[in-house]
Amino acid sequence: QVQLVESGGGLVQAGGSLRLSCAVPGRAVISYAMAWFRHVPGKEREFVAGIARNPTYTYYADSVKDRLTISRDTSKMTVYLEMTGLKPEDTAVYYCAADSFPMYDSSYAPRSGAEYHYWGQGTQVTVSS
Repeated sequence: QVQLVESGGGLVQAGGSLRLSCAVPGRAVISYAMAWFRHVPGKEREFVAGIARNPTYTYYADSVKDRLTISRDTSKMTVYLEMTGLKPEDTAVYYCAADSFPMYDSSYAPRSGAEYHYWGQGTQVTVSS
């Protein structure tokens, strides 16, 4: 079982910044494609950003492109989501997801949450106007 531990959520004013972290204790993050999703009650879960096993491949939702950056620190076994220029519509619970996708090449990091086997507990991000 792969454990994902998220942190870094909180309350921030519009235009502010936050950095979310997703730690994968005891695992090499290079072995997994990882992604961030967000969920607002009453709406479908939404893909935000993904980073493939080959970290040169990153993917973003159009709604967050140019404001959010996904990255990883192999030595800390952690993936980050840097969020800048936050808007009230970014308010959601943010979830980290991971999977090794052994049947796919190292550029693969799908936008569908159904393809990821491992999930964190979520961290709340609230952006006030």
